[in-house]
Amino acid sequence: MSSSKGKASSSKTPAQNRVIYSEFGNTDNSDALERPVPELPPNQQNLKVQASRKGRKGKTVTVISGFQVKPDTLEALAKQLKAQCGTGGTVKENAIEIQGDHTQKLVQVLATLGYKAKISGG
Repeated sequence: MSSSKGKASSSKTPAQNRVIYSEFGNTDNSDALERPVPELPPNQQNLKVQASRKGRKGKTVTVISGFQVKPDTLEALAKQLKAQCGTGGTVKENAIEIQGDHTQKLVQVLATLGYKAKISGG
């Protein structure tokens, strides 16, 4: 008789996976919260290239901002620009930061890649 109890309990679904009531529908709405990013071609993007030292303890970085691309594309472009300059860098808040003052070189490289880039600031 104990074997029949084992079979009955194993055929039941776990209570933790069952939703009894949900006021707002599906709780897994990660697709709805993801904002679409317009992927513009390089010739339609206006980029600003500027050297900055603020908040970096006197170290100079070149900041390229104004991108309207997906994060994966931005990471690949950052890797290519870092290799061209021979320095490190990162991607922060839809902007690429390259270590050192490379404004002239980055404007030339971005122009060859098809982007409209201008030097901003002094």
